[in-house]
Amino acid sequence: MKIHEYQAKELLRAAGVAVPRGIVAKTPEEAANAFQELGGELAVVKAQIHAGGRGKGRFKEHQDQPGVVLVRSSIEAIENAQNMLGCTLVTKQTGEEGKMVNTLYVEEGLAIERELYLGVVVDREAGGPVLIISSEGGMEIEEVAANTPEKIFHEPIDPGCGLHVFQATKLAYRLGLTGTAVRSAQKFLPQLCRFFMDNDCSMAEINPLVITEEGEMLALDAKVSFDDNALYRHKNFMELRDLSEEDDSEVQAGKAGLSYVKLDGNIGCLVNGAGLAMSTMDLIKYHGGEPANFLDVGGGADVDQVTEAFRIILADDHVKAVLVNIFGGIMKCDTIVEALLVAYEKVGFTVPLVVRLEGTNVEKARKMLEESGREIISAVDLKDAAQKVVAAMGA
Repeated sequence: MKIHEYQAKELLRAAGVAVPRGIVAKTPEEAANAFQELGGELAVVKAQIHAGGRGKGRFKEHQDQPGVVLVRSSIEAIENAQNMLGCTLVTKQTGEEGKMVNTLYVEEGLAIERELYLGVVVDREAGGPVLIISSEGGMEIEEVAANTPEKIFHEPIDPGCGLHVFQATKLAYRLGLTGTAVRSAQKFLPQLCRFFMDNDCSMAEINPLVITEEGEMLALDAKVSFDDNALYRHKNFMELRDLSEEDDSEVQAGKAGLSYVKLDGNIGCLVNGAGLAMSTMDLIKYHGGEPANFLDVGGGADVDQVTEAFRIILADDHVKAVLVNIFGGIMKCDTIVEALLVAYEKVGFTVPLVVRLEGTNVEKARKMLEESGREIISAVDLKDAAQKVVAAMGA
């Protein structure tokens, strides 16, 4: 689950992590008042969306308006806010459709000496969380990794003890920090890593992480996401969820207990098991098709879930065919077909449907499909299914 920058900074501040002062604004007048309340000669007005690259992004309605802008008066704050609120910001991460801006964050201006990059992620090779830090702040870490990988430093984080002070000190010296900045890093870096673990984050990215002229390390930006599987331990985080930032079909699927991710293709997929779903999408692409979604109904899907899964898939106008790929383990194949046929009647199909079944009672299930009288194309294996659905789409 992703949250906005201002929400992340509220949580970071509560955890003792140093962040600049800032005020949320939902109207141009509130943005002007925030500038005055911060009391400085310089402030930053930031569009709040679940995407990076806001500073380089531009609004569809105002092509010269960036998503992050420096202002030097309450008048400038209100003028920029008017160009941002209720408008669509397009960045490298949003795609051409962009995202609507409903909230702004007005933050105090700082005297910045250096910009750095910091990220904490779970690393499979390390078998735990890892701190990534670089001298190249303000840039996309993928570009730094591709062009100047020697400027990126890693430190594994002990799940029990967190990031040790000696590790923070080592990273500070590698970045060329001295004096007060080193002492600030010795406090900031372990606190951020502790925040990451205490809150079951899947990612915490600070870009840029800044060193002020006074030598203080601060999170100038904050992009935080949480592990959905651990949210039961942090039920208060659900209040931070912004459904307007999420795809409607993915929200609908989540309510039905389905794992769904919308993609750009035209072949809908209904599969049980994440690994099988990935394999199904790979085979579709291998045989010349493009999957329209990842959809895992799980091992115990009932009629209602299968029906909702079909509704979600068919609501996508780009879908020209559907492939159902089920391995009947926990749930028997004949039970799957029974649910499938009921769902077929409830939803109504206007595109070809290919079904591949394997597992317990598979022969009985295939016979049920044959005798159903429905226009369902049966496949004997995954290769056969992928070939048939691609062919059916082109028919």
